[in-house]
Amino acid sequence: MNRKELEPDSSPQAAFGARIRSLREARGWKQENLAERTGYSSTHISAVETGRKMPTLRFSRQADVAFGIQETVDTFERAWREIRHGSLLEGFPQYVGFEGRAVELRLFNIGIIPGLLQTPEYARALANSAVQRGAISQEQADERVSFLAERQAALVRPMPPMLFIIMDESCVRRPVGGPDVMDAQLARLIEVAEMPNTSLHIAPYAMGERRTFDLPVNLLTLPDRSVVCYAESQTQGHLDRESTAVLPALTAYHQLQAIVLSQEASVAMIWQLRKGTS
Repeated sequence: MNRKELEPDSSPQAAFGARIRSLREARGWKQENLAERTGYSSTHISAVETGRKMPTLRFSRQADVAFGIQETVDTFERAWREIRHGSLLEGFPQYVGFEGRAVELRLFNIGIIPGLLQTPEYARALANSAVQRGAISQEQADERVSFLAERQAALVRPMPPMLFIIMDESCVRRPVGGPDVMDAQLARLIEVAEMPNTSLHIAPYAMGERRTFDLPVNLLTLPDRSVVCYAESQTQGHLDRESTAVLPALTAYHQLQAIVLSQEASVAMIWQLRKGTS
């Protein structure tokens, strides 16, 4: 059988297939051997390796089990999510994997409402704006909105995580999607503030230079009590689990919590904005 040379740098899908072949051959397996371990045919394995067939989530998870890498940071499931969500920032798909397991989430946002609190209409307005700017395709915009819905659904579970949310005042004052969309979004924030597992606060403009973050930051406490920090700029995201980087961010978050508006005052501001009196 002729062996097709792979070009892993040509696309994320090609890189996925090349890595499948590399790990398979490193173990001395033929495609038939991997097929038996994953429950797929050798023809399917060949098609994925050569980039002729797009990998699925199920295939990726089966490959992780077959190669024994399901508990590592470089899983095929992660690679699949990066292919599927190619319009997302680097590091974000991996962050989402931790987000779904976290027992506590501490969020800080500037300019826009945090994704986990966005209404579908608000999220759609942001995605459509990116399409109009030529930053992403319409297909990628649809994927972003769908992906956000998946993230939100993952947090609705029998024992939901604690949500600590701090938003810069710009988040609630910046109009997105028109008056109706924005009013519904503000109403959603008020609903969230009433949830028993949620703490919602606004960092007012008046705090000036005392605001401890200049970029959005998410801090996740996992079931083993370890903390993951995710921060992003306009062009990239960065996920960190090293305590030397995470602990200062956690300290800064606690310092910010001490000087933001109370939840009562934050909700009052949102109500005033809805009434057009602020």
